[in-house]
Amino acid sequence: MSSDVTTAPLALFVYKRLWHTRQTVEYLQRNRLADQTDLIIFSDGPAREEDALAVAEVRDYIQSITGFKSVVVLESDENKGLSRSIIGGVEHVLASHDSVIVLEDDMVTAPGFLAYMNDALYEYQHDTDVISIHAYVLPVESALPDTFFLRGADCWGWATWRRGWSLFEADGSKLLAALEQRKLTRQFDFDNSYRYTKMLRDQIRGRNDSWAVRWYASAFLEDKLTLYPGKALVANIGLDASGTHSVATSVYDGELQMDYRGLQRIELQENPQARSLMSACFRRNRTLLDGVFDKLSAWDYSLHRFLGGKRRG
Repeated sequence: MSSDVTTAPLALFVYKRLWHTRQTVEYLQRNRLADQTDLIIFSDGPAREEDALAVAEVRDYIQSITGFKSVVVLESDENKGLSRSIIGGVEHVLASHDSVIVLEDDMVTAPGFLAYMNDALYEYQHDTDVISIHAYVLPVESALPDTFFLRGADCWGWATWRRGWSLFEADGSKLLAALEQRKLTRQFDFDNSYRYTKMLRDQIRGRNDSWAVRWYASAFLEDKLTLYPGKALVANIGLDASGTHSVATSVYDGELQMDYRGLQRIELQENPQARSLMSACFRRNRTLLDGVFDKLSAWDYSLHRFLGGKRRG
C-alpha cells in the first residue's frame, strides 16, 4: 500500500457473542494496517431481557480494545436488528468519510485484509462502474485470478464509497419489480443456482430482514461491479450453531490468503469464468445441504446469513 493512501475507517457490528467478537478483533489486530485504522464499533441493544447479560459482556470487552489508530464505540439502547444496524451504521460513517470497510462480529481476517481493502478502495475510487470491494470468495473447484469482478454486491467483509452506497435502495418491492420488469431474475439468481429472488420476496413479506439482498439487487440493477479476491481474506466463524435459529455448516469454508502482496488493476468487466464457477459452487452446496436438512435447514440458515439476514432474538 502506498504511503500516501489514507486508510478507510472500519465499521464493526457486534451483538451478544463474546467469543466470536474477540476472535474478530484479535485477527484484525494482527493486520499490518491495524494501527493506522480508525475502528468504529456499533453495538446493538438486547432483543430480550435474557440477552442483556451477553450484550453487556460484549460491551465491557469492546471498551477495552486497543491496537488501532482510534476506537469509537456507539451503543444502541434499543434492538435495531442487523439490517437497521448496518444500514444506519454505514450511513453514519459515510456522512463524514468517503469510504468504509464493513465487518460483522463473526468474521476473522487474514493479515493482509486491511491492505487489500485499502489498496482496492484507492485503485478504483474514481471508477463509477465499481460499487464495492469484497474480501470473501466461495470455495470453487478451479483456480481463480488474483482479483476479478462480478456484477452486484456482497456482504462478507466488504467496503464501499459514499458514491456507491448512495445507490442503495431500501425498498425491496421496487427492486423486485425492476428485476421482473426487465426479466433479470434468472441472471440475478446466478442462472437459477441460488435463490436470491426468493430471498428478496421473503424480505418484502417480512420473512427475513436481509439488508444485503437489497444491496446486491441495488448494485445489480445499476449494472455495477464488485471486486473479489482469488483467495478469501476473510472467513465466517458464525456458521457454528451459536446463533439463534441456526445449525452448523462448513460448506462455505475455504483457504485464507495469508500472503497478500499487493493489487494489480484489471479491466472493468465481469469475469464469465468466475461467474460460472460460482454458479457451480452454489449448485453443489445446495444439493449437499438439501439432502441433509429439512425446512429450516442449514441451507436456509446459510442463505439468511450469507445475505445479511442473520436473526437476533
